[in-house]
Formats: sequence, structure tokens, C-alpha cells
Amino acid sequence: MVGVYVMLGSVITTTVAQALPQALPDCPDKCGNLTIPYPFGIGVSCYMEGFDITCNTSTESPTALWGNIIIVTAFSLDEAEMQVQQYIARDCYDEQGNKMINNDPSLSLPPPFTISDTKNKFIAVGCDTIALFQGFRGEERYITGCMSFCDSLGSVDQDSCSGIGCCQTNIPSGMTNRTVELTSFNHHSDIWGFNPCSYAFIVEEGEFKFSNKTFQQLDKLENVPMILNWAIGVEEDPCDEAQKRQDYVCKGNSTCVNPINRSGYVCKCKKGYEGNPYHPNGCQDIDECSLPNINPCTNGTCSNLPGSHTCLCPTGYTIDSVNGTSCLKNPPTSNNNSLKISVGVIAAFFVLLVVFFCLYCGMKRRQFKKQQDKFFKQNGGLFLRQQLASYNGSVEAAQIFTEAELEKATNNYNEERKIREDGYGVVYKGNLSADHHNKVVAIKKSKVSAPITETQSLKFVNEVIVISQIHHKNVVRLLGCCLETQTPILVYEYISHGTLHDHIHRKDKKYPRLPLDLRLKIAADTAEALSYLHHYTEPPIIHRDVKAMNILLDQKYTAKVADFGASKLVPDQDEGQLSTLVHGTLGYLDPEYLQSHRLTEKSDVYSFGVVLVELITSQKALSSNKKSEVDRNLANVFVRAMKEGCLDEILDAEIAKEGEGFEKVVETVADLANRCLRLRGEERPSMKEVAVELGGLLKIMGKNSDERKADFKRSQETDQETKYLLGSPANFVVDMSSVEYDHSMQTQHIQLVKPYGDGR
Repeated sequence: MVGVYVMLGSVITTTVAQALPQALPDCPDKCGNLTIPYPFGIGVSCYMEGFDITCNTSTESPTALWGNIIIVTAFSLDEAEMQVQQYIARDCYDEQGNKMINNDPSLSLPPPFTISDTKNKFIAVGCDTIALFQGFRGEERYITGCMSFCDSLGSVDQDSCSGIGCCQTNIPSGMTNRTVELTSFNHHSDIWGFNPCSYAFIVEEGEFKFSNKTFQQLDKLENVPMILNWAIGVEEDPCDEAQKRQDYVCKGNSTCVNPINRSGYVCKCKKGYEGNPYHPNGCQDIDECSLPNINPCTNGTCSNLPGSHTCLCPTGYTIDSVNGTSCLKNPPTSNNNSLKISVGVIAAFFVLLVVFFCLYCGMKRRQFKKQQDKFFKQNGGLFLRQQLASYNGSVEAAQIFTEAELEKATNNYNEERKIREDGYGVVYKGNLSADHHNKVVAIKKSKVSAPITETQSLKFVNEVIVISQIHHKNVVRLLGCCLETQTPILVYEYISHGTLHDHIHRKDKKYPRLPLDLRLKIAADTAEALSYLHHYTEPPIIHRDVKAMNILLDQKYTAKVADFGASKLVPDQDEGQLSTLVHGTLGYLDPEYLQSHRLTEKSDVYSFGVVLVELITSQKALSSNKKSEVDRNLANVFVRAMKEGCLDEILDAEIAKEGEGFEKVVETVADLANRCLRLRGEERPSMKEVAVELGGLLKIMGKNSDERKADFKRSQETDQETKYLLGSPANFVVDMSSVEYDHSMQTQHIQLVKPYGDGR
């Protein structure tokens, strides 16, 4: 059997009849033997923006090119897919182990095109092969890959890409670009005689067959087929919004569909119609009565209708009430007794059906309640209830919420209630019932769905007890939890004015630009909260995921540290260090913690240093639009700029120009951030020292802030007309002159309730 085979036009085909219109009027619809369906097209005004095709007639057989580069070999309107040809990555060596050929092909797709995660596989071939596939989904980078090793051609698995000679892995969903990289351990020196090269590629599933002949076949093959998904538009909620616009495409007899794991929307012909759903007159009625070798009306006459058909039955026949596709002969007239018996049997059947349905529903309710009770016990609910009862009102403890209460509060976790989402969970805005004083809360539902052990549940309960007793003006309060689900759900107080990340980077311009004094106040608030967690709680708490997204702001721009899902309580005997699995966010992670897995309070200091750099540069902690890997990390760029004396090149120039002497303040903050970002944790300041230093800076700036307040207020009033179009205008004037660094919370060394049992 041939090891590699490619099917260009037979796998993906347009399913509409070729007699129906495919291209717009007066536009070519063919490139060689390939039909080009709209929204794709050849020539001016023949395609939708981003869907232009060039027909290269200089080759032996005309070739369709997308973007003048990518070869297109098939289209599927039904699946919103197209088949393209992609180059194979190669890594070849000579007999002495010297690299002869190395190419790492890359691909970058414009929205709304993505690499199909359901129709493609990433495959690597070779006996000394390490293959990596990396790309971006939105602004987050992903890396995956596989390895393949073997000593001889005889050890290679025949007809199986299982890891010996060939390995494969899945493609992440929503990928818009990709780079394939190849390397080896021994430069193929031990296996050069039968395998001098490694190969890697993304290929349409089913289009590649591995055998011991594949090594030689791939040497002569340049590209393989790959499937791309496409859609119309890039909106997050496409169909609802797209139907309101004049450029809406799904008209006539087509309907709009939201694709899974993709932006934009796709069109489908309505039931009873076929053709090109994107073409203005593409979906035409199917004449069921004229279909060959099919009689849709047994014993009757078929009459076609727009989008359907009907059956006309002759005398003595009645239309089939079940499916309406045949005429049934009327039964002979029966006497009243037979009719009564039939009615009685049918009635009895329906009574039994209702009884069985009620029993089934009752059984399902009992099973659901039993499962809730199981999760409640498994997650430590009995232990938590026992500990809360032991306080007898002496402290304000956490509340235990039911699953039904949180579902009602979030309208069954409606998408419109979603506040934010990260790699660990989704946060919803919830409105509790009158039993909980109609309180507005933030409900965090974990993305992880896995049972926890008894030891883990005991630790979780201890952490809930301790963290729920934290009362600090700059820390978001944990109000309670729900333990009736497989993974516990956490309930926090609701903070109404977005995250620091939203305010700094202003993706949708919803918030006004933050002036320097307000940024400094937010930094001081955050430092005070972390200092409190590190030095004034017992046991101390390490946040472990300090980032701009986890710093919330209220209407008065008071910063509140949120999201303790990754936090660790530090036992006394560990002397401030914990050995843990690395947990955090790229761009903010302490490199010392990443390397040693030893967690200390100084890991939070490093992450806070990154936040300080964000505040004075207005740049993101991790950027996806930089070519160099080092330049993508803001902390690396900042430390290098400080070392080379070129800090001005990365600072937000507008901040330093806001007032007299602001350049010196920015330099002072930059110096503090630089100390927080030192590689060795012992060389970094403590959060207590950071808080005191920022508090002092804030006092100095607060003495002469009246003029800056007035300017900031005028800028708000200028934006109010726009705000009224979107909703109520924000009221966020802050009296910086009245702000003083608050030591009151720091001087209260609060002894929280000690954790029980095996608490962290």
C-alpha cells in the first residue's frame, strides 16, 4: 500500500447541484476543474472581502490561489471549509551529522479563517524526531507536539502512526496561525542509512497513511492537504447582531447558524431548499415530486410546494398522519363495541404512559439529589458545616449556598451574566434572593471538572474558612461556596467597575485614560492588600496569581485584590516556603518559582513588579505581536531598558507629561519595579516595604493634585455624550489630596481562625 496519498477534489466537494448559481452574475465560476462558489470569487466585485481567489493559468493545469500564495483544491459550503495545500517541514543531515536542510514553514490566517481542529492532525515522521507545533489563539500562545524514535527500519510500526517512526497529535481549536519546528537528539547519525531526515506537517485526517516506505515517499513530496474553517464576520454573537446590519448575507431561503468554537456566522439553505446559501438567489426549491426513482406519495399524487410537498389521496384513502408521505387505505366500518374496546385500550395505554413518566421523573430527581449529596460530602461539606456551627456567631464566617440558589442567581449561568473568563474559570454576576438580602455577587465556576480527594477537600474547607474571614478594604471578600457540584463554586462580593487590565489597556475604549496619580493610588492599594496577606494574617497567605486581571476597581477607583483560587496558606513549619506545582499566568510568573517550584511571598512581589511596569508603560505583560520570544515578555523588555538606560523608549510618554515633577515620580516607580523584578527572591523588597514606599509617593503627589483633578474631571465630562449612548455615565472623580496611606489595617495583626486538621 502506498504510504502517502492525497485526494484533491474527492474528499471535500460542494454538495449543491452544479446547475444552480455558484458565482455572482458575470463572474467566472471555474478555475480549471474547480468550481469557485461565492463568497469566494475571481475578479473585482466577484467576492466578499478576504475571500478573493486568483486563478493561475501559467501552470500546466490552472491552479486556484488564495491570497496569491495558498493553493486551494476544494470548497465545502455545507461545512464552511476549504482544502488547501501546505508545505512539509524538513530537517535533514549528512552522514557526519551536519545539518543539510531545515525549513520551518509557518502560516498566519486573517479572521475569520481558522485551522480546523476536527478535520486535521499534526503528524511527525522520523526515527530521531522532535516536532513542535506552536501558534496563537487570540493573544494566548499554544505549543504542542510529539516525538518519534526507532533504531531500525524493521522496528517501525507498519500502517500505524503510533510513536515508533511516526507520531501524531490533535490541533487546538480556534488557531489562526501556526509554525512547525523540527529538531533531533543525535542528528540522525545512528540511523542515517535509512532515515536521514525528519518531517512534520498538518494534514487532513484520513489523507496520510504511514508505512515503512513513507521515509522515501516524503522525500519527494512537497505539500499535503489541510482543512481551513471560515465564516462571515468576526462578531462574538454573530447571528443576533448580523441580522440587524445591511451587509447581512443569509437572505432569501437561507438561514444564519453560529459555528462552534469560531467567530462570525455561516449560512445554510432552509429545509426543502438546496444551492449556495451565500448567493443572493442561491437556495432554490427542491421539487420532491420530480426526484428520480423516488415516490414521495405512495398510493397518491405528489404536489410540489415551496420548500415542501403535499400528497393528494384518492377516494377511499387517507393521508398518513404520522409522516404524511403516503396514502393509507381507509379501514372497513366497525361496530360500536369494537370502537369502545379500541378507545379503552388506547386510554389505558396513555394512563400507563403517564404513570411511567411520573415514576421516571421521580427517579431522576432522586438520583440528582443523591448526586448532590455525594458531591457535598466529597467536597467536605459536612466538615465545613460542623466548623461553621462551632463558631456560634463569634466570627462572620462563610455561607454555604445550594446549587439551585446560584443557578437562579445567574439565570442558569446565562452568557449575558458573564463578567470575565481566564484559563481557570468563568466569573458570572449573580443576584441572590431575598433570603440573602438581594445581594449582588460574583460567582466563579471552575473550568476543571474532576473529583477531589478527602485530603484535598479538608484543605479546601480550611482555606475557605480562613480566606472568608479576611476583612480588608483592598481585598475582595469571599462570601461562601457551593459544594453540591463536582468542583466547588466560589461566591465573592461584586466589584462593579471592571479590572485594572480593562482600564490600562482600554480594548473597547469603555473606560477613560487613567492619570498617573490614580495609577499610583491603585498600585498603593494593591501593595497594601498583598502586604496584609503576607504579614498580617495567620497563617500568611500567598496569592500566587497577582496580575492586572485580578485587581478589581470600584466606582471610586479603590483597588481590590481578587481571585484566591490559586492562593496558598503558609504553614509555620515551612518558614514561608512551599513546594508546589507551578501555578500562575505567563508574563507574571516568578522565574525563580518557575525553576525551583519553591513558592514564597517574594513570588507575589515579582508579579506585582510586572503590574507596576504595566502601569507606567501601558503595555501588556505578554505581547503576541513581537517577533522575538524575549521581546514578548514585558518584564524582560523593562529590565533590559533599565540596564541599558533607555527607559524612555518603553514608558507611556503621556503619563510623565501630566504634571510638573512627574518624570521623577515615574523614575522612582520604575526603580521600585526593577527591584521587584530581580531574579533572586531574597534581593527583592517585601510587600510591606513596597507598600510603605508607594504610600509615601502617594502622599507627596496628593499635596498638589487639585489642578490635575480638575483636568481629569473635565475629560470625563467631555466623554459623557458618548457614555449616555451606551449607558449611565461613570462617576469616578477621586480626591487625591485626601488620600493618605492607610496603616490602620497594617497595625492590626489579626489572628484568623486557625485551620483544622490537614489544612495548608
